[in-house]
Amino acid sequence: MKTEKTIYALNELVTINNDRIEGYKTAYDETEEQDLKTLFLDFIRTSQKCKTELEDNINRLGGKVAEGTMITGKFFRVWMDVKAALTGKDRKVILDSCEFGEDAAVKAYKHALTEHLEDLTPEQQNLIRSQYATIKADHDKVKAMRDALVTS
Repeated sequence: MKTEKTIYALNELVTINNDRIEGYKTAYDETEEQDLKTLFLDFIRTSQKCKTELEDNINRLGGKVAEGTMITGKFFRVWMDVKAALTGKDRKVILDSCEFGEDAAVKAYKHALTEHLEDLTPEQQNLIRSQYATIKADHDKVKAMRDALVTS
C-alpha cells in the first residue's frame, strides 16, 4: 500500500536525522574547540527540525514514527569515539568523521528522492527537497572546513 511505503520512506529519513543528532552530540563532546561546538549544535538543531517535520507527516498518515538510529549511525559514533581517543581529539579527524556521517545523510535523502519519489505527495517531495538542500549545505560546510585544514 502506498501509505505504508510513504511512512517507510519518511521513517528512513527520521532515522538518519536521529543518527545525525546522536553523532553530533558525540562530536560536540569530543571537541574542545568552540567554533566546532557551535557548528555541531547548529547541525543538531537542523536535524531536530527535519525530524519534527517528518514526524508530523508520519503522524498525519497514521503511522508509527521510527525510534533509534541506523547501523551506520552507530558505526559513525563508535568510529568517531575510537578515532578521537586515538588522535587526541584532532580537528581534522573529527571533521573527517563528520563528513563520513554527512555522506550517509546526503545518500539517504538522495535515496528518498529517487527510489521513493512515487510514494510521496508533491508536498512531501518539496519538504524532502528542502531538507536535502539544508543537509547538503551542512555536508559542504564540513567538507570545506576539512579541506581548508588539508591545504593549510
